[in-house]
Amino acid sequence: MTKTIVTGNFKGGVGKTTNAVMIAYTLAKQGKKTLLVDLDPQANATDLLFLTMKNVLGVKPTFQSTLEVALESGDLKPALVDVMDNLQMLPSYEDLQDYEKYLFSTFDDDYSQDSYFSKLLAKIKDNYDYVILDVPPQLNKYTDSALVACDYVIIVLQTQQRSLSGAKTYTEHLLQIKEDYKLNLELLGVLPVLLQNGNELDLDILSDALDFFGKPNMFEIQIKQMARLKRFDRTGITNSHRVIHDRRVHAIYAEVVKEIETRIKVFEDAKE
Repeated sequence: MTKTIVTGNFKGGVGKTTNAVMIAYTLAKQGKKTLLVDLDPQANATDLLFLTMKNVLGVKPTFQSTLEVALESGDLKPALVDVMDNLQMLPSYEDLQDYEKYLFSTFDDDYSQDSYFSKLLAKIKDNYDYVILDVPPQLNKYTDSALVACDYVIIVLQTQQRSLSGAKTYTEHLLQIKEDYKLNLELLGVLPVLLQNGNELDLDILSDALDFFGKPNMFEIQIKQMARLKRFDRTGITNSHRVIHDRRVHAIYAEVVKEIETRIKVFEDAKE
């Protein structure tokens, strides 16, 4: 059964997009059929994967229509891009900024607007083991569309106060939309990122997050600051076994994916 996951936080610049892409990339490398959906008009996830295709994989991105055109037509298939084995993407483009306007002009109530994307995704998601969605760091129809469509949420927490505040607000909204729409939506966990070893502020933020979210909701794996992740934004995602920095990054995300799968199993076992 397909698992659909949103990475989120109401604070920008916390590594949300990077982690969405790296999780999707890692799942695909492990042989899982994966779809990455870029529901952010800023298109950072799209830029990273297109750069990877061109610079690393030597493949030119091709698609029949933009995601916005596909959304308005009611068929997502023409917007799909083959990134690599086991990984497809629904890429963002500049016209995606018109999606909210389309929803407001087409549907009269919030639920119809927020559930429209979910209905379109349902037509194709059975083709995948995982669907990973990246959304803007704001409360808007992109975020709500993704939440209605997903099974699980990973909150990406950079160890700084504004990120913690954004994570708390995101959680409150998550619980509210779950209640309003009666969604089978779960917080998979809070993933701490961009930590510096032994930094006092990092430790303070982690302590506050632990108090607020509770230990069971905190990922055990933590993503340290790694220059290689920043470099990927310029070069695309490299994955050379001969380069230690590449090996370290991909080893860490293999652990992230392992914990994701373990956490999902806990939820699924509880439903049986």
